[in-house]
Amino acid sequence: MIERELDVTTPEGQMKTFVYHPTHDGPHPVVLYLMDAPSIRPALKDMAMRLSSAGYYVLLPYLFYRGGPFREFGLSDEDMHARRELMGAVTPTNIVSDCQALLDFAATDPAAQVGGKVGAVGFCMSGGLAISVARALPERVAAAASIHGAWLVRDTPDSPHRGLETVKAEVYLGWCAEDATAPEEHVPVMRQALEEAGVTFTLDWLTDAVHGYAPPGTERYNRNASELHWERVHTLFRRHLW
Repeated sequence: MIERELDVTTPEGQMKTFVYHPTHDGPHPVVLYLMDAPSIRPALKDMAMRLSSAGYYVLLPYLFYRGGPFREFGLSDEDMHARRELMGAVTPTNIVSDCQALLDFAATDPAAQVGGKVGAVGFCMSGGLAISVARALPERVAAAASIHGAWLVRDTPDSPHRGLETVKAEVYLGWCAEDATAPEEHVPVMRQALEEAGVTFTLDWLTDAVHGYAPPGTERYNRNASELHWERVHTLFRRHLW
């Protein structure tokens, strides 16, 4: 397994990015692996590596780069406050230029498939961002997964549930019954938007898990729900990236 840390140039600065891919048998399909609100930490790196071990070229970018250099966040009140401010700087619009920069970088690496179909996975704040990238880059993104996605339905023109007619990707959503960032009343709104746009999608309504169930290492982790997300992501990618 190859693991690298580098800076990718975007229109707004240098974005710290962690790259994972198998040592052999490349080039590999590219996956955009978008961090959750707690940011990049060992648990998320381990998840990116687990996905990479199945044969993918995984890009894990530090999306808070607009607010300063890479850092890991703790659970202190100060860190929580700083993180909330940084989250507001990542939008369904500017994530597109970030991901385009990542794909441009991947095109220069012999380990990555050049010009092939790519996947996108987002957790928490990035669940909707993965869908936004599929909406903006329909010729590239063939599979997108939102795992306990937050703010999927927003009162903004670039809300992830709007303008889905351009999406060519198959979409998966893992949605928790108890999630203040994605309340139950938003489910029919998202369903209707996807159906009217003709998007192929699967939505798992999870009643035994809470927001943040996928990454291990916290009390929110739910093994059964997390392993379901792995199953869904792997089958989704096998259908569309190979």
